Amino acid sequence: MDLLLEQIAAATAYLQSFSFAQPRVGVVLGTGLGELVKHITIAHSIPYQQIPHFPESTVESHKGHLILGHIGTTPVIAMQGRFHYYEGYTMQQITFPVRVMKALGIEQLLLSNAAGGMNPAYKKGSLVLLDDHINMQPENPLRGLNSPAFGPRFPDMSRPYDPVLGQKLQAAATALGAPLQSGVYVSVMGPNLETRAEYRFLRMIGADLVGMSTVPEVIVANQLQLPCAAVSVVTDECDPDNLHPVSIEEIIAVAGTADKLLSSVFAQVIAAL
Repeated sequence: MDLLLEQIAAATAYLQSFSFAQPRVGVVLGTGLGELVKHITIAHSIPYQQIPHFPESTVESHKGHLILGHIGTTPVIAMQGRFHYYEGYTMQQITFPVRVMKALGIEQLLLSNAAGGMNPAYKKGSLVLLDDHINMQPENPLRGLNSPAFGPRFPDMSRPYDPVLGQKLQAAATALGAPLQSGVYVSVMGPNLETRAEYRFLRMIGADLVGMSTVPEVIVANQLQLPCAAVSVVTDECDPDNLHPVSIEEIIAVAGTADKLLSSVFAQVIAAL
């Protein structure tokens, strides 16, 4: 645990050396979702491999840069690509950037992801605000020794997503003419997509969306008492009785189509924070 604290301190000190204003909002951009960067007045774009102890993104469409800049007058720090358990990283590595962003001073965290829509009300390209989640990842980022610097070992998860941030995202989406739906996200290991039987099972246990990310970061944000909100882009319709093969290229293409609206929602909310 002392080693992790030292690594966080080293990464934080490196990023502070850029003499940028203390960021107030952190953003994690998911698969195929990078349009928000166009809304940022960029001060610095830093490759992950230059940041001490940062993992490197290995997934196509994840550019692997940390962006420091402003949206309006709000200083932001945005991850242009995240890390996943299926890439071979530990949960501590996956969530390391969230701990660093918190150490840099962020007060809110916004996350996005591409997800399969199991709720029949969801169509490809629609946006869904996460109301809750189910964690089916095989590891937990809080496993192991805990430091009081991180917060409680047993954080309450009764409301993992901040309702105030959620309301702001809903209001911004409505103002842009595309109200957000809401739903429950289940996080699985991947990287394969699900079978028909698995979709039936996940729907049966209460999930509306399925993906391979987000939940580890949200768990750590809750331990750090960092308000967070997340929005999924529905990239494929996962009806087990009418299931069609889908490729990662198709998923990225659908995410990219919806990304303009999602990024406008995020930018409007961030600028007002």
